[in-house]
Amino acid sequence: MTAPTDAAAARPDTFHIHRYPAGLIDRLNLPGQRAVVIRPVLPQDGPAVQRFVSGLSLASRHRRFHVGLRALSEATLRHMTHIDYRDHLAVVAQVLDERAGPQDDPVIVADARYVRVAGTPAEAPEAEFAVAVDDAWQSLGLGRALMARLARHARASGFAALVGDVLPDNRRMLVLTQGLGARTRPHPDGPGLVQVVFGLRD
Repeated sequence: MTAPTDAAAARPDTFHIHRYPAGLIDRLNLPGQRAVVIRPVLPQDGPAVQRFVSGLSLASRHRRFHVGLRALSEATLRHMTHIDYRDHLAVVAQVLDERAGPQDDPVIVADARYVRVAGTPAEAPEAEFAVAVDDAWQSLGLGRALMARLARHARASGFAALVGDVLPDNRRMLVLTQGLGARTRPHPDGPGLVQVVFGLRD
């Protein structure tokens, strides 16, 4: 996914939100009496998203971004939180803490998103997807739940396919996506990546 320039990130935040898909807001109960609220990301989630990414293990950050970054640049952070909810949709999982007050910062433990692939036909658009889950919240079904919601929303929004680049040794993601009906194919850039495809009009 291509991030905007740092100059674009320097513009003042306005937090104008259009087409917010409130229908995606949902509570999800997980094993171990854990619960999260799944909701579309908001512009003001920047600090929480940065903490989430920085808190991932090096291996999890590499599986998500395919590079060894430790924190998001300002431009990338803005790209991930200032979205249009149409060509770029992102949902996060926020820890549900009944004791938290309105001024408490949200704790995000997962992020799933898709971005429309430029140049794909208007009658059959495709989008690139990505999913990441905090290490302590993996193997609870959270990634699967987010991916399923992402695919349903993309289908309802008219996308023909979701396509993702996955490292060949990321067995957890390959098993998860194949379990949801995705297929894999060789990546055009070579064996360093596997391309995962959700056909949404099959």
